[in-house]
Amino acid sequence: MRKLFGRTPRVTDRHRRLVWQAVSLLLAYPDEDRAARLALVARVLDELPPNLASPLADAVAGLEASSTQQAAEDYVQTFDLRRRRSLFLTYWTDGDTRNRGNSMLLFANTYRDCGVEPPSDELPDHLAVVLEFGATVDVAGGLALLEKHRVPLELLRCALEEMPSPYAGAVAAVLATVPEPDPAATRLEAQRLAEQGPPAESVGLSPYAVTIPVQDLTAPLRGHAGITTRAGEVR
Repeated sequence: MRKLFGRTPRVTDRHRRLVWQAVSLLLAYPDEDRAARLALVARVLDELPPNLASPLADAVAGLEASSTQQAAEDYVQTFDLRRRRSLFLTYWTDGDTRNRGNSMLLFANTYRDCGVEPPSDELPDHLAVVLEFGATVDVAGGLALLEKHRVPLELLRCALEEMPSPYAGAVAAVLATVPEPDPAATRLEAQRLAEQGPPAESVGLSPYAVTIPVQDLTAPLRGHAGITTRAGEVR
């Protein structure tokens, strides 16, 4: 008898760590290590359920289709020159107002509460920083930040899909790891923010640089070179 109903596989913390680390690598500015990062992400797809692996696979395939030079140009056009595709999670809710500083304190304090310091060369609300923190330091803390900023993630995904951009699959995979208790409320809030826009224009954005060494993502996710402990040890 044909099976009519299927159950979406449960997303575990291990799945979250793999997806978040993979997407943090995909969001790195394209450089000479780009091919190695794409290969590492491709290698973990078989360890993920289809609802997570499929959008990630689409992202990898789309990014592999471009040369490194073209990918770098596309990155700048996608994220650096278009505020509505900002990778900074507080942009949509706070723009460039003084409130944004208070909002970013939530991220910095979350990192410090786990015994690590935020990277010195990137704002703490950058999506790739949040993902790397959740993947390599504290999955619960990372998930709490992503849950609180699900609406900005939805807006980012929609903007990337409209382009279209292969990065849309990466953001879609992240969203698939974040529980959504009230989809209707999320849609309404996303519509409101999309119509009103952020409170003010943001400042110039700089490309995110990978803060961990390229390594096998299927190994235990414990190495981190961007967020350091208070004692100065790499965590």
